[in-house]
Amino acid sequence: MVVGIVLAAVVILLLLITVVKWHPFVALILTAIGVGLAMGMPLIGTSPKDPGIIDSIKLGLGNTLGFLAIVLALGTMLGKMMAESGGAERIATTLIDRFGKKRVHWAMMFVAFLVGIPVFFQVGFVLLIPLVFTIALETGVSLITIGIPLVAGLSVVHGLVPPHPAAMAAVGIFKADVGRTILYALIVGLPTAIISGPLYGKWIGARIHKEVPLDIAEQFIERDKKKELPSFGNTLFTILLPV
Repeated sequence: MVVGIVLAAVVILLLLITVVKWHPFVALILTAIGVGLAMGMPLIGTSPKDPGIIDSIKLGLGNTLGFLAIVLALGTMLGKMMAESGGAERIATTLIDRFGKKRVHWAMMFVAFLVGIPVFFQVGFVLLIPLVFTIALETGVSLITIGIPLVAGLSVVHGLVPPHPAAMAAVGIFKADVGRTILYALIVGLPTAIISGPLYGKWIGARIHKEVPLDIAEQFIERDKKKELPSFGNTLFTILLPV
């Protein structure tokens, strides 16, 4: 009975987000209320020992957000430092130079994987997407071949590796060890990023060759060549320092 209610709640939650297009937060709240009602909980509790649905939601949100607030705040600061200092660009250019043009799609995956550790997906995407257009234009490689590894690396890290919100929420709920969580996330995430990134990107890119539109490329080609970037070692140390 309980398992059936939980499975039904997951399906309803996914439908509300993907089909009905509701905001995830609203969908989560309504689904939580529905689960509580299905489990026979009262909407409003009668005592602290017998909490209702509203009290349970408040307690759960408070515990989770209280655990995440400091981590997310510091992580956001670190991401801003990476963006302003040119650290993300330093990592990208160094790895691309090491891998070479023929294996640039592998370089993009590792770049996204490293840069994605301290910054959110959206920030990493904005930081690195100019490299995708520029490299695709310079090498003639399909835009899809280079872009998919970037998205794969960022999304895997954002979903699995602390200090990102989903991973840290799971750590808080299950009282897990953060160090072990990072280790296991890397063990699972790296092969996932490789398969869904450079391997799939090369396969689909060979079948769908997408060239860079010139009007878009011009926006990314004019980059400041005189900008002084931090060293690769200092940047890598900054990323790994919270770990």
